[in-house]
Amino acid sequence: MASVPAVLQSEWTKIRTVSSTTWTLISALAVTVAMSAALCALMNATFSDLPEAEQVTFDPTFLSFSGMILGQLAMVVFGVLVIGTEYSSGMIRTSLAAVPQRATFLFSKIAVAGLLALAVGMATSFLTFFIGQALLGEHRTTLAEDNVLRAVIGGGLYMGLIALFSMGVATMLRSSMLSLGILMPFFFLVSQILSAVPGAKDVARYFPDQAGSKIMQVVPEAMNSEEAPYGPWGGLGIMLLWVAASLLGGYLVLKKRDA
Repeated sequence: MASVPAVLQSEWTKIRTVSSTTWTLISALAVTVAMSAALCALMNATFSDLPEAEQVTFDPTFLSFSGMILGQLAMVVFGVLVIGTEYSSGMIRTSLAAVPQRATFLFSKIAVAGLLALAVGMATSFLTFFIGQALLGEHRTTLAEDNVLRAVIGGGLYMGLIALFSMGVATMLRSSMLSLGILMPFFFLVSQILSAVPGAKDVARYFPDQAGSKIMQVVPEAMNSEEAPYGPWGGLGIMLLWVAASLLGGYLVLKKRDA
């Protein structure tokens, strides 16, 4: 029986020695910061052009996370690659031969990759916030304001949970290409489009990205948007349920099917 510390060390070695996973995490940070900074600078220059309703409900904190729509896609790729490369390379057979306890193998991998994604997510969230607020000029806010620190920490949690959700889906599908083919359009297109369609948006607001992103919002009706039927922590709770379901599904598939 393989010991948990040994399995954790093995999974850490796998992740840090595969360049693709390292670069996706770097991309998640760089893309989020760059896009958020550009949008914050643009908003500072054009703030007076906004309708009065949007000026009144302006949320400088939430705006500083606007780049996460692309950064989360990098986190999706990271989560999928952590699992998918085991299958595409055929290493899954060797891994399960070395660690026949499938729960130990899977959740050790998820623990190591999840903590790494969370660390990068937190670094991205705080860096994005500080740079974004610096570029917003007189429209900026600070961590000392009500609920701002919660939103910034929530941004890091959101990115980490996106990676965990992707790991669960990739474990169920056992294919990087198939997982990315489903998750990328879902987060980048389907979820965004449905959230703007009357009727469908009542369902879309319970999708993991739509619900989870509420934790980053300080002003409930920011930028003249509609208020959700749940609060920031309620939205994060919905996202946690999605993550738990995907990880449980991944475990059941791994347990019942051969490598």
